[in-house]
Order: sequence, then C-alpha cells, then structure tokens
Amino acid sequence: MSRLAKKPISVGETAVSVAGGMLSVKGSKGTLTKRVHPSVSIVVGEEGVMVSPKNNSRLAKALTGTFASHVKNMVQGVETPYLVKLILNGVGYRVEVKGNKVILTVGFSHTVPLEIPEDVSVTVEKNIIKLESINKESVGQFAADIRRVKPPEPYLGKGIRYDDEVVRRKQGKKAV
Repeated sequence: MSRLAKKPISVGETAVSVAGGMLSVKGSKGTLTKRVHPSVSIVVGEEGVMVSPKNNSRLAKALTGTFASHVKNMVQGVETPYLVKLILNGVGYRVEVKGNKVILTVGFSHTVPLEIPEDVSVTVEKNIIKLESINKESVGQFAADIRRVKPPEPYLGKGIRYDDEVVRRKQGKKAV
C-alpha cells in the first residue's frame, strides 16, 4: 500500500464529502468532484480524509496512493489555485487569446488554435502564458498540450517551454 494513503490527509477549512461513488471537495475558490473507483474506500473523519483499499487486490493497493494524491491535490487546489507559466521563445513567435481559444503563431505556415478548457483561465503578457485553475489535472494537461505544439529545440532554444524547465543546449556544427 502507498505511504501517502497510510496517513490521514488534512483538509483544513475545506468541506470534503463522499456520496454515491463521487468525491466532492468544496473550498473558498470553488468545488471539485471526482468519481471514486469501486475498489477504493474514502472515509472523512475528524483528523482528515483516509483512503484505503476495499479488497486485497493489486489494483486496489495501487489505486489507494493515486486517490490519496488526487484528494490532496483537490484540497490544495480549492484553497490556492494552481499556476503554470509557459515561455514562448523565438523570433516572430506570438500568442494571443481570442474568446475561448489560444492562438499560437510559432513558425508554421498557419496559426495553431487551441480550445481553452472551461475551468482554466489564461492570461498572456508578451511572451509569457499564465494558466490558472483549481484543477491540477486540467491545468497540467492544457499546459502540456500547448507545449506539444512547438517543444523547445536544443540548438537555438526556440519553442515553448515551462518557466522552470531547463533546455540543454547543443553546440552545433564546428568550422574546420
């Protein structure tokens, strides 16, 4: 069993409830819900939330740690939203937000529009894209989708990278 699931997860000011196979976490920034797998048991107590397997199967033991992490991320997200910064590097590379789409101009012959998920807010300042949401999964997946359009290349460093990502640069050709 996971080490995360052995200790109770403290909830602080958030309200956590489990009913009908759905986990609901409500905090000051919003509400998140997630379907609970049938082989995992989630119990809300005074000391916090306990996640335990319902049976002794390998799947149930593996999912206890996963759901403990999900509960922890949900509790943390409804109190302080997750923020992901992406940096756009390259001459002529631009990004703009139009309606519910992010439009990337990154050296292709066409622009690349990406649909913004409903629970993610996007702001753009020059070459920095800021994604903010209470749901860690959706903000992380959308950031990965944006980065996948033009990942940073190792010779010139052009592309879209995370704020804390380090791009290992290669030397290139040597003159003889």
